[in-house]
Amino acid sequence: MDKIYILVSQSGTTVAKFFKFFTKKPYNHVSVSDDLKEFHSFCRTYIHSPIPATFNKEVTTVGVWGHMKHIPCELYELEVTEEQKAVFDGIIDEFRKNRKKYAYNIIGIAALYWGINWKRENKFLCSQFCAHVLDKMGIKLNKPVFLHIPEDFRHIEDFKLVYEGNLKDYEMPSVNYALEILPQ
Repeated sequence: MDKIYILVSQSGTTVAKFFKFFTKKPYNHVSVSDDLKEFHSFCRTYIHSPIPATFNKEVTTVGVWGHMKHIPCELYELEVTEEQKAVFDGIIDEFRKNRKKYAYNIIGIAALYWGINWKRENKFLCSQFCAHVLDKMGIKLNKPVFLHIPEDFRHIEDFKLVYEGNLKDYEMPSVNYALEILPQ
């Protein structure tokens, strides 16, 4: 069987601290991966600026994750079928190839805070993107895609917690490339 991984984290950036203040949750970012070498999410493109933010590849040794010394996180694993893995690959490929048409759902933050299920075309928060991927793969979610927050991924049935601690202390498979800024 193939596996999909969900990483919930708290990077410690000013924006992450702002979200943590309002949510009162330990983690305020979520990413998805199929190989632990690179994760995918909607997040900032550059280390020192929260905008622009869009669909990005995240690698633990570069970017925000590489810059921060301590990143509390939880890593979850889910076994998936070959068909579900093929759907995952197709979604990631679609977002990579058409990255220009996607954007961070800034207005969606307020809708999410007020519990409004508002789907905006081609706009996602990190949690909405990960929920979208899982939903398209046929993974049972407990609420609508656009109402997901990072905390929700800690409670999805069949996900197995495989690591909890500092992201810097978890040995990910080695990655032999520098940060790749995906083309705009």
